[in-house]
Amino acid sequence: MSVILFLGVLFILVLVHEWGHFITAKKTGMRVDEFGIGFPPKLFSIKKGETEYTFNALPIGGFVRIWGENYVDSDADEQAGQNIDRAFSSRPKWAQALVLVAGVTMNVLFAWFLFSLTYMIGVPTSVDESVASDSAQLYIAGVLPGSPAEVLPLGSTINSITYESVTTDNPTPSEFSSIIMSAAPAAVDISYTFGDTTETISLAPEQGLIDDNPDRYVVGASLSLLEVEKRGFVAAVVDGFHATWGGLVGISTGLWSLISQSVVGDADFSQIAGPVGIVGMVGDAASFGITALLTFTAIISLNLAVINLLPFPALDGGRLVFVAIESVTGKRIPPEWAGRVNLVGFAILMLLMITVTYNDILRLL
Repeated sequence: MSVILFLGVLFILVLVHEWGHFITAKKTGMRVDEFGIGFPPKLFSIKKGETEYTFNALPIGGFVRIWGENYVDSDADEQAGQNIDRAFSSRPKWAQALVLVAGVTMNVLFAWFLFSLTYMIGVPTSVDESVASDSAQLYIAGVLPGSPAEVLPLGSTINSITYESVTTDNPTPSEFSSIIMSAAPAAVDISYTFGDTTETISLAPEQGLIDDNPDRYVVGASLSLLEVEKRGFVAAVVDGFHATWGGLVGISTGLWSLISQSVVGDADFSQIAGPVGIVGMVGDAASFGITALLTFTAIISLNLAVINLLPFPALDGGRLVFVAIESVTGKRIPPEWAGRVNLVGFAILMLLMITVTYNDILRLL
């Protein structure tokens, strides 16, 4: 199921990205030969105007084929009666740059939409138990390594706690702590829900888990009382914008730090998640509910936007560098050299992908 969710998320995000390139190329007068949904082999296609819309077998995104994006044989095209002015490489530099940044822009706008949607649906928000409503639920926010509570999944909901045949349903943090202290050192039964699974386990409080208070009996769980808070449309859009901006700043800062550390050889690539790692993350996010999955999808969309803007060959940012160089020099970069540089860049990206995937597999093992 996690793999299907991952493919669905990837498909949507890449399709959104490519649609940005597609619609901007159309609006700036370029000829778009193909808009592909999925990747070949081709299943079937529909021709509408000058663009062929293809539906392909591999559901991992999409692509746009803009005429003259890589190379245009001017003499051959003119002899064939083609309007060379509609080629990507023949359009003004501002139009080329606009097309290249359109995919990234769509990823950012889509993340903004998803963040705003989650705020309208309702986001679990930490509340004080003195003002919490009956709908508030107690969640496991963290556990101490080696403690009895280590078996509780992070994010699980506490349904009830039972001691000496007395059950307290939907306990508050203070009720939970009070029962633990009253029961110590005897065990208590805790019913919890994680995803679609509800289980009951017995935990015996222990001493020595808290450095500042070693004599206190605890199970080692950090608790958070959460209540779903919904925003109105305007507030959701504003909060969605703040979340989007904060995400962009955070991701950019983290990526810059990683690149800086890589230069001096201090980068920790084991902390980077590849496709295998993201599959698990998508599954975990889905287990927390639709808002968690939408939020995680928005974060991935922002990551794609930031990474694609890097001035690296084979990425949109690298191609923007080519456009900038041509604008300054007034000369076109030889297509064969541009192709070679992009090929090297693509090979490096694939090597990096293999490395992070290898680390993902090591973490699983």
